[in-house]
Amino acid sequence: MGFTEPRPIQAKGIPAVLKGRDVLGLAATGTGKTAAFALPMLEHLIAQKPRSNSGPRALVVAPTRELALQIHAEIELLAKYTNVRAMTVFGGVGAGPQIRVLRKHPDIVVACPGRLLDLANGRNVRLDNVEMLVLDEADHMLDMGFLPDVRRIIKLLPRRRQNLLFSATMPREILKLTDGLLQNPHTVELGHSKPAETIEHSLYPVDQTRKFTLLKHLLADDGFHSAIIFLRTKHRAKRLARDLEKAGHRAIALQGNMSQGARQKAMEGFRMGRYDVLVATDIAARGIDVANVSHVINFDFPGTPDAYTHRIGRTGRSEQSGQACTFMTRDDMGAVKAIERKLKMTIPRIKIRDMMSGGRETAARGRRQIALSRGPAQELFEPTPNGRRGKPASGYAGRGSSSFGKKQSGVRFGGSGSGHSSGSRPSSGRNGDSSTSFGAGLDGGSSRRRGGGGRRRRSR
Repeated sequence: MGFTEPRPIQAKGIPAVLKGRDVLGLAATGTGKTAAFALPMLEHLIAQKPRSNSGPRALVVAPTRELALQIHAEIELLAKYTNVRAMTVFGGVGAGPQIRVLRKHPDIVVACPGRLLDLANGRNVRLDNVEMLVLDEADHMLDMGFLPDVRRIIKLLPRRRQNLLFSATMPREILKLTDGLLQNPHTVELGHSKPAETIEHSLYPVDQTRKFTLLKHLLADDGFHSAIIFLRTKHRAKRLARDLEKAGHRAIALQGNMSQGARQKAMEGFRMGRYDVLVATDIAARGIDVANVSHVINFDFPGTPDAYTHRIGRTGRSEQSGQACTFMTRDDMGAVKAIERKLKMTIPRIKIRDMMSGGRETAARGRRQIALSRGPAQELFEPTPNGRRGKPASGYAGRGSSSFGKKQSGVRFGGSGSGHSSGSRPSSGRNGDSSTSFGAGLDGGSSRRRGGGGRRRRSR
C-alpha cells in the first residue's frame, strides 16, 4: 500500500490500541487515522479467539455513506492476506443484501448509525459480541444530530469492550461524550484544530454575481490538477456542475439527493480521474480521501471554522501541497474573523482586478491579480460597473453567503468564537448525509430548522 514509515498518529496511537486501552485520537485530516485504528484492530481479531460465533467483533461507526465505504475499502486492503471479513451498512440502498451478508457473521461492520439501528431493531444484527468500537469523525456525527442514535447503539454493546474515538476537530461539546464513553483513554493530539501545513490558504473578495467568472480563472490556473468545489445547497451544487460541464470542464456533482449508485459513480469517477472537478455539498467535507486534489474551492463560505478545516483538508493530504481558495463576500467578514481566530492565523487576501489584456484572459497568481477579459479596473468585491449588482448567473450567484457577524435565522455567529450554531437539520432523510454542517444535536439531538419551526426528522 506504499507505507514505509508510520505517520505520527499511527506511531503514537497503535501501541496503545494494541495494549487494549481506550484511545482518543485527534489529528488533522489526511494524516492516516484510518490505518491507526484498522491495523491494531486486525491484529487483535487475528490474535484473539472470538467470544461467540454470532455478531460482529468490531464495529466502526461513521457519519456518511462515502466515509463508510472508504473506511471499508482501506480495511479490505489491509486485511487482504488475513481471514478477517468486513462489510458496510448504510441507508439509501435495499437492506436485503446487507442482511444476507450479516448472516455470514462478518468480523467487522462499518456502519452509518440509522441503518445499523434499523437492522438491530429488526433483530438482523447482534451487537452484544462487539469487542472493539470505533467512532470515526465523531464530531461530525454529533454535528449532524446523531448523538441520540450513537447513545442507542452504545446501549446495545457489551460493557466489556475497547473504545476508540478519532476526529480531526474536537469541540468542547464532544467531551461530554468522551467522558461517558472512554475509560482512562490514551490521548493522541496532533494539531487537530489546524489544517495541514502543506495547504496554502487564500481569500478572494468577490461580489456574488462574479463568482463564476472568478471560478473559471482559478480552474484555468497552470497549477490546477483537480478540484473539489463546495457549495451549501444540493440544488446549487447540481446547477454549478452542469454549468462547468457546459464551459468545457469534466465536472460532476455530489449531493444528498442523488441515489447511492449515482453518488458512488461520482466519487469513483473523480477518484479515477474521469472527472477533474467535483462540485459537492458538505457530505464530501469529512474523511473523503482522494489523492492529488490540487485545489479546494469554497464557492460558498463554510458554515463554521471546523467546517472550513474539514473542507480544505481534502487537499494537501499525505504530505502533498494543495491550494485552499475561499470566495468571500461582504457578508462573510464576521466568518473570516472567526476562522482566523480559531486557526490563530491571518489568511492572505488575493486582490482581484479587472484589467484589459488584449481581449485575452490570463491569471497572474504570483502578482496576486487576475486579468479579466472586459470591464474597467475595479475589485470584484464591488458591484458591477453600472452600479448594480447585476443578474445572478445560473441561479447560484447572489445566494449562499454566510453571515457570522450578524443575526441570521435566529442564530448569532461569531460572538464567542466557537464557530458552532444550531442551524438547519440534515435534509437527506435517514442515510447519514447532510448538505450543510451547523453543529446540531450536541445537546442530545435537539435542534432547530433554519428559520424556525417545522416537524423534526431524525437523520441517519
